[in-house]
Amino acid sequence: MPRPRLTGLGGGLFACAAMVLVAGIDWLLFGSSLFAYGLLFLPVAAATALWVRPADLITAPVAVPIAFAVGVWPVSGGSGGFGGELMGIVSALSLHAGWLYAGTVVAALIALVRKAALIGKRRLPRRVA
Repeated sequence: MPRPRLTGLGGGLFACAAMVLVAGIDWLLFGSSLFAYGLLFLPVAAATALWVRPADLITAPVAVPIAFAVGVWPVSGGSGGFGGELMGIVSALSLHAGWLYAGTVVAALIALVRKAALIGKRRLPRRVA
């Protein structure tokens, strides 16, 4: 698995770009299924939390919900101008908040485990051989 080291901003941009790509693929292949969109959000959230730099771990659980909201527009099903599109996005976010929370929890848990591992490494005494 590649080990890129994304900054906090880079992780957010990666997550947003990935979710827009996921939404486009979902729109083409699954007919704007919000279930498929939410299911594909989970690996994007995990990848974002895995690929962000150790110094920017706190940004992963913040960036992934923003990416979910950015990418939901193509699959939200809104119509009828700006107001209709906005209502479609708000409805999609409210009705599928479970996926949003699940992805955020995935990113937060991965970031927490990574941070605990870094702290554990720092606290181990080093032996000189």
